[in-house]
Amino acid sequence: MDNFKEAFRDEAYELLNRLESTLLELEANPKDTDQIMSVFRTMHTIKGSAGMFGFDHIGGFAHTLETALEDVKSGAVSFSSELAGLTLAARDHIRELLEAPEPPPDDLASYSAILSEKFLAAVSAARPADTQQAARKPSGTEAPARVSPAGGALVTYRIHFMPKPDIYLNGTNPVLLLQELSELGMYSAVPYLDQIPPLSEIDPERCYIGWFVFLTTTSPVEQVRDVFMFVEDSAEIEIQVIESLEDAVEEQGYKRIGQILSERGVIDAMMAERAARAQRRIGEIFVDEGVSEADVQSALTEQEHVKKSRERFQSELSSSSIRVSSDKLDHLVDLVGELVTLQARLSSTVKNTDEPEVVSISENLERLVDELRDRTMSVRMVPVGSTFSRFRRLVRDLSSDMGKRVDLVTEGGETELDKTVIERLNDPLVHLVRNAVDHGIEVPSVRDSAGKPKMATVTLGARHVGATVVISVKDDGAGINTQRVREKAIERGLITGDEVLSDEAIYDLLFHPGFSTAQAVTEVSGRGVGMDVVKRQVEAFGGSVRVQSIPGQGSEFSLVIPLTLAIIDGLLVRLGENHYVFPLSAVSECIELHVSARQQRRDSFISNRGEVLPYIHLRDVFNVEGDRPEFEQIVVVQLADGPVGMVVDAVLGDHQTVIKDLGRMFRAIEGVSGATILGDGSVALVLDLARLGRIAIRENADHAPAQAR
Repeated sequence: MDNFKEAFRDEAYELLNRLESTLLELEANPKDTDQIMSVFRTMHTIKGSAGMFGFDHIGGFAHTLETALEDVKSGAVSFSSELAGLTLAARDHIRELLEAPEPPPDDLASYSAILSEKFLAAVSAARPADTQQAARKPSGTEAPARVSPAGGALVTYRIHFMPKPDIYLNGTNPVLLLQELSELGMYSAVPYLDQIPPLSEIDPERCYIGWFVFLTTTSPVEQVRDVFMFVEDSAEIEIQVIESLEDAVEEQGYKRIGQILSERGVIDAMMAERAARAQRRIGEIFVDEGVSEADVQSALTEQEHVKKSRERFQSELSSSSIRVSSDKLDHLVDLVGELVTLQARLSSTVKNTDEPEVVSISENLERLVDELRDRTMSVRMVPVGSTFSRFRRLVRDLSSDMGKRVDLVTEGGETELDKTVIERLNDPLVHLVRNAVDHGIEVPSVRDSAGKPKMATVTLGARHVGATVVISVKDDGAGINTQRVREKAIERGLITGDEVLSDEAIYDLLFHPGFSTAQAVTEVSGRGVGMDVVKRQVEAFGGSVRVQSIPGQGSEFSLVIPLTLAIIDGLLVRLGENHYVFPLSAVSECIELHVSARQQRRDSFISNRGEVLPYIHLRDVFNVEGDRPEFEQIVVVQLADGPVGMVVDAVLGDHQTVIKDLGRMFRAIEGVSGATILGDGSVALVLDLARLGRIAIRENADHAPAQAR
């Protein structure tokens, strides 16, 4: 039972995360019926599952919320910012209840009652005056069922479409209307052929056929009716909701044929009872009693259609995906990494043998290991959009507390990153978003006087750049006041008053431990730890931070981070007796550098495809001793700031690289992000291209030709 309870908790956490995003969308667009239904379904699911697994307090609390939301669902009450805030608070409270023992402590139980009362009071106050009395009707009196469900609910319609004989005269083709219906969802149709006369009496300009149509769709009844918009005067049209799948999914069976025909008025209740007691096929009995075969067939089709729609809905609920513990997945990746290393040793050993069969086995194994590695790593890749969506709540709450108006915009949410990288990104992004709202964005009155819209924008974006992903937090606020940063740095003794610093160097001061430009310490800022945390945590997994700012227009903080921290395709190179690995996805090409070209130029630039390419000698960076070869290789890599060349002695070829942590002692080495074990057992260092690129740009800035500058 404990396993089931843990599975419920995991599912509930996912539902609550989705609920938060839905509520924020709904707050911005309170008339979105799809989102309203999504909120209602989430509460309904949590209520049912909580009761099933013994979380009675959560089930009772969710039931109260669901009851209050019924008025919002029906349209009697508009969804307001107050209701959004209360529902978000209820969402947070349910999360607390999930983490607490059952029954919950007295303080949580009492807060459930307080929050429920607030919720019911807010809904009651928002209800129009003429409906408040009706809402207080005695228990046992049920409100009439709504014929038109809100869009987004999966429902089944019964559509009776009987064209008039002269419908062809206005140019209408009924078959095209049926085709349009079939495009809305799961569709079944039964034709009525009883009115067709003998062939000798048929008039080709008259219509003798009607249809019973069964349609399962998320479209509201208004959209279904719109299909018949131009033939309402030329046909009998009746549209009924016969089932809402989300309410009926737990039912075991559907109505009997007698019930269906009785509801339509084709037979009476007495005939249905007589047929049910008989020992013959019920359809034959109804035909013998005078019911048309078309009516019986349509009832059978309705039964079959509902059965299939339920099966399809159930299969969507219990999708083919399974939930796997992240620990198991991490262990699998570790095993694949060891397999990759072992396969590299095998390939290295096979090079020294003349056995064709052994070589063939090694090549097939290498192919299978490559595919296994790619499949395993793809399982760990997660879209960053799921992380971005969490910050909408943070921006909403922060802007509300500070009296600011801020809209969060996300871009590139489909960009995928390794699960472990995304987990480590959360804290740095929290600090950057809080910094943007607190320090970057001005209050509405200041923005208005500056000619800016009162609603500010914070943009969270992601994009691929070579072997890395750039995550950016951009705001349209006041920008970084470099003079104020400089004054604070002098005040703290970080720089002297006569030092001349570039804007980039001033931006770097923001990441110094304890540095802050806030006037006072608040709950959000002022302690000088946020930006320091950003830099330390991002650099801990091989990333880097870049800052850009324009006074009066805003700032942008960019995190350049690796796609994965486990296994990558690499390009193996040699410097002297040592080996190094480039992440292959960042490499665009390799070009030769002859000793004569090196001697002719004193600066480190070369013309490549009509462009000036800066490059650095990795021998100099890593202090590699020995003579340089006559022909060196420049490995051209694509970085966020553009292409950069890196000179090596020789390029040896591609290599599957299992990245190993260097440990604390070697983490400060600039230009290296990890290590890997080669096939012969030796160690090769994995290069940190972003940092090496900054070294190249920094060293060549003063010597750059005009074209490069």
